[in-house]
Amino acid sequence: MNTAGHSEATERRGLELTPFRGLRYDPDRVGSLAAVTSPPYDVVVRPDGVHHLQSADPHNIVRLILPEAATPSARNDQAAKTLRRWVSEGVLTTDPDPGLYVYEQRDGNGMLQRGVIGALRVSDPAEQVVLPHEDVMPHVVADRAALMRATSANLEPLLLTYRGDDATTATADLIERTAEQPPLLATTTEDGFSHRLWSVTAPADLATIHTGLAGHQALIADGHHRWATYRRLRTEHPSPSPWDHGLVLLVDTARYPLRVRAIHRLLHDLPVADAVAALDGRFRVRRLDVPLSEALETLADAACAGNAFLLAGDGSFHLVDRPDPDLLARTIPADRPTAWRTLDATVLHATLLDHVWRIPEDSPAHITYIHDTAATVAKAERDGGTAVLMHPVREEVVRALARQGVTMPRKSTSFGPKPASGLVLRALDF
Repeated sequence: MNTAGHSEATERRGLELTPFRGLRYDPDRVGSLAAVTSPPYDVVVRPDGVHHLQSADPHNIVRLILPEAATPSARNDQAAKTLRRWVSEGVLTTDPDPGLYVYEQRDGNGMLQRGVIGALRVSDPAEQVVLPHEDVMPHVVADRAALMRATSANLEPLLLTYRGDDATTATADLIERTAEQPPLLATTTEDGFSHRLWSVTAPADLATIHTGLAGHQALIADGHHRWATYRRLRTEHPSPSPWDHGLVLLVDTARYPLRVRAIHRLLHDLPVADAVAALDGRFRVRRLDVPLSEALETLADAACAGNAFLLAGDGSFHLVDRPDPDLLARTIPADRPTAWRTLDATVLHATLLDHVWRIPEDSPAHITYIHDTAATVAKAERDGGTAVLMHPVREEVVRALARQGVTMPRKSTSFGPKPASGLVLRALDF
C-alpha cells in the first residue's frame, strides 16, 4: 500500500479492534473443551448435528447458538437463561483483564492459520472498511438479531480476512511471538483440528495491533448474516454502547491463505428425474456412475471450461454443463461485471432456480444450504430431493468483486478453516 493510500485509509478510520474480557469455559467444569465446541451455527447440519453436539456434553455451545424449543421466542429465552445459568454456576467465567486473543488452528495436513480475535468497530457500508461479498437473507438476520438481543452476547466470532503489508509486519511478528508462549487453552476437535488461544493484554502489544490494522479493509469470509445483525443491533442502541462493536476473528491471508470451498444446495421438493428433464435442450447433462470423489474431480475439470454443476439424489451423479448461451443472455442481468455474470452461483440462481426450476431461493421449505458435500448427497437420497453440488470460487475473484461493491449470490462460498464456536464469547452486559 502506498503512503498516500495508507494516509487516506487511516482518515476513514479503517479496522479498529478493541480489547474485551472474554467469556470462556472453565475446563474443570466441563468434560473437555473439545466436547463443548461446535462449528458455526450455519455449518451445523440440523437436526442431526445439533443432537450429536448436544450429546457430546450438556454444556455444548450449540445449546446457545442453536437452542431448541417450540417457538422462536421460546428458543431465544431458553438460550438467554442457559447462558446466565452457566455464568452463575461458573461453567463460563470472564477473563480478569480486557485483551485481544491470538487464535491458532492447525490440522494434520500442513494447514496452519493464525489470527486475532477482538471486538471490531461496526462500520457502515459506505466506509468500505468491512467488505461483504454475498447477499443475506432477511429472515436469517432477524433470527440472529433476536438471539443476540435475548442473550446480550456475541456467541461466536465472524471470520474476516485482510491482506497484510509492510504496515502489518509488526502485528504479524507479535502473533508469531505470542504463539511461542504457553496458551490459555489447547484442544483438538473431532474434525482433527487443534486449537490454541492466547490473551494479549500488554498496552504496547495492543497498540501494535491497533496501528497495524489502521487503514486496512477486511473481507467477510464467513458471517455475512452476523455482520448484518451487528449493524442492525448497533442502530437500535444509542452510541456509545457495547453494540458499537462485534466479535470477529481477523486473519491475514497474505500470510495464512484460507481454503475456499463451495456451499451446496438441497432442493427439497424437486426429484432428480424432474430436475434433469427440465434441463433438456438448455444444458448438457451426463450421468456419472462413479464414487463421489471421482464425480467431484469431473466437476472440477468441467468448471475450468465454464459453468458446471453436479446433481445427485437418485444414487448416481449428473454433470450439468454447457448452458445454452441464449438462455443465459435472457436470464442473467446485464448490468453487472462479467466476473459476476459468469459465476456458477449466478447461473444457478438466476437461470436454474428462478427460470428453469422455479424454486424460491429464500424459502427454507424449498431449499437448504449445506457445507458438507457427502451430507448434502445423503440427505437428497434420503428425502427424495435434488442435491446441487458446486465448485468453489477463487478468493481473488471474491475480493475483486467485493472491492467493486458487487455482492455475489447468497451462500456462494465457504472460507475455512472457520473458527470453532465456544472457545471465547463476548458478553455485552456482564
